[in-house]
Amino acid sequence: MKTGLVTFYHIHHYGAFLQAAATQRAVEQLGSECEILNYYVNQDNALFRRIEGLSALAADTHTALHYRDLKTRYERFEQFARRNLHMTPHRYETIEELHRNCPPYDVYLSGSDQIWNPKIFPDRRFDPVFFSDFTNRRKIAYAPSFGVPRIPDGMETELRRYLNGFSHLSAREARGQQIIREIAGREAPVVLDPTLLLRQEDWAGLAAEPAEKGEYILCYCISSPGALEPYIRRLQEETGLPVVQLCGIRRKVHPKAQCVLDAGPAEFLGWFKNAAYVCTNSFHGTVFSVQFQKPFFTAASPSEMAAPEQSRIYSLLGRLGLETRIIGKGDTAGVLDKIDWPDVTARLEAERRISLTYLEDALYNRFTAQPPVPQQEETLPRLADHISCTGCGACRSICPKGAISMVPDKEGFLYPQVNPELCVHCGRCTAVCPVLSPRESCPLPAVFAAWNKDAAIRKDSTSGGLFSLLAEDTLESGGVVFGAALDSRKRVRHIACFSKEELRHLRGAKYVQSDLGDTYREIRELLWVRPVLFSGTPCQVDGLYRFLGGQPENLTTCDLVCQGVPSPGVWADMVHSVEQQKKKTVQTIRFRNKVTGWKNSHLTVVYQDGSVDSSPLFQTEWGRAFGRALFLRQCCYRCPYTAMARVGDFTLGDFWGLRPDELPDQQEQGVSLLMVNTPHGSHMFDRLPLGRQTFSAERAIAGNPRLASPIAQPADRAAFFSAYALEPFEEVRKKFLRLPSLPVRAVSGLLSPEAKARLKKKLKK
Repeated sequence: MKTGLVTFYHIHHYGAFLQAAATQRAVEQLGSECEILNYYVNQDNALFRRIEGLSALAADTHTALHYRDLKTRYERFEQFARRNLHMTPHRYETIEELHRNCPPYDVYLSGSDQIWNPKIFPDRRFDPVFFSDFTNRRKIAYAPSFGVPRIPDGMETELRRYLNGFSHLSAREARGQQIIREIAGREAPVVLDPTLLLRQEDWAGLAAEPAEKGEYILCYCISSPGALEPYIRRLQEETGLPVVQLCGIRRKVHPKAQCVLDAGPAEFLGWFKNAAYVCTNSFHGTVFSVQFQKPFFTAASPSEMAAPEQSRIYSLLGRLGLETRIIGKGDTAGVLDKIDWPDVTARLEAERRISLTYLEDALYNRFTAQPPVPQQEETLPRLADHISCTGCGACRSICPKGAISMVPDKEGFLYPQVNPELCVHCGRCTAVCPVLSPRESCPLPAVFAAWNKDAAIRKDSTSGGLFSLLAEDTLESGGVVFGAALDSRKRVRHIACFSKEELRHLRGAKYVQSDLGDTYREIRELLWVRPVLFSGTPCQVDGLYRFLGGQPENLTTCDLVCQGVPSPGVWADMVHSVEQQKKKTVQTIRFRNKVTGWKNSHLTVVYQDGSVDSSPLFQTEWGRAFGRALFLRQCCYRCPYTAMARVGDFTLGDFWGLRPDELPDQQEQGVSLLMVNTPHGSHMFDRLPLGRQTFSAERAIAGNPRLASPIAQPADRAAFFSAYALEPFEEVRKKFLRLPSLPVRAVSGLLSPEAKARLKKKLKK
């Protein structure tokens, strides 16, 4: 039997060469001859670029300075290809050539790599050659990738036709699997990257021994190291080992790094085989760290951090039990933490058997049911994963044995931690988790611009003072009000208020995630005897309802229009840093003080000696970082509550986006967005003494986009939290939070948003 392999192989990238070699060898080990279709796809390996800008000129200058090493690298790639890649003698350059002279293989195999990514080809469309659209013989796919989150408009019909020509389909990532299901209506298993089909001894046999004989830390970066840099520095400090950097990006990742520019694929393998530690942001760098069982840390790209369910690094390391080796997360392992390699090996072998079974069935046109991946024995109850957990604490509150504690992670957020000695596996924590059982949709609310008629209360509030009206109504009925307040240590916690005088603690926004503590349990006890008003983020409101098992008649809830919750740990460090810098103690903080009006709120810090610092919120370090969502909880970037179908009886926020001619007499003092979401809320609303004007849902969304979609995760979030986990906070603050210089701020104020966007794009190149 003869198999024709249609894949990327020509470009001088380590991953491309090694995946092609691995696919070919895996097919041969399964009993078929395998030949790579020598198809040229406009891939240029020239050492010097066409001069099309400063970046190309800089790269060519670097090449000229290191020409001997880079020429050796080029020759080693070509040598590896001659020795290990079996290709058709003829090079094909067009699909028409293949139509005229199609090699007579028994089966054509498409994969792996991003061969189905339309954006990488010159015309930005699919290349039909990589779907073997030049033959009527049988076609199969092993681990191809689309490389895009969605198929461009107008290309779905074309893709469906291509996919329908395959007898067997598989995908490299979960998103590819989903695209195949959506476009072709077929189920395609997610299989291992072909480099993982071979074993450690296979790769060791292809490796060339490096010149470095002692131990070293190997760094291989294909993009800016970003979040990796603190780990590289700390590893070097802790171990004292030299840093070796493989050619990827053209700048040093460590001041003392020894840069290796002449490595071909065999040398690449040798450097990984002999490393003591590895730091990488390459998928195949991660793969070969696992293959050679090296303690490693990997940095996922910003797009992968934002959508881990679509990431091949998350997918692979999750299946191997190695998620904690991804940096820039709250659960990243310690720098010198060891890896349980026997467990990883067992998991990898199970995954490898499944992928090889699929490939063998595809080659020989069989349709064996895929065996399930062996599940690890669960010793603890199932809770929301680290990326999705909102920290509502419903699981902790419901536990009858007190087996769950809320413990801060390395990002400073609280997460549930189960004590296995106390857990009786009753399942209540799993059942109560809002993340594990999504809520049903609700009717669309009534939308109002509204305000409190009491000018003093309105001035003391963030926007229109509506929360105070709801709270006073509850207190007048003999009830209790729960909301977020700053305690004596400047931490944000939920507290209970039993009188109108106490409500001052709850007024105003707090741009920090609050600690609910025992709030849910306290509310459950109070509801037996009196009404309760609870105000919090939508996830906290949902957690309360799940804990209570429903919506009691004497409970009123108010959810907030929420951009996301900043880290309590970062906030505590920020307060301490300010106190150290000012050499005085902070007494209280107002995040949104209306000293110059509603639309230009100030962050005001009052010290115990009576002095005050006050600046426009978004001209402060904290306000600017919050505005660009730098240190929000991970779940906030994928928040399921960013919708008009709300959780609480009421929704409160600022009514941004009012035109100057709309409510002109009210805007200076602050106007609230009020959404009435339930019949219970409507009944209470009818008796509130407030000013109001009805608006459409579209106007509410226009001023508050978090009612429609979550905020995007910033590209430097992982780098921030990577540094935060390992470096003194003053260093982190200086690098990520300090305001630009006055001249930069002055120029920035003169630029339009469009000009700023163009400038950022230029600087990234």
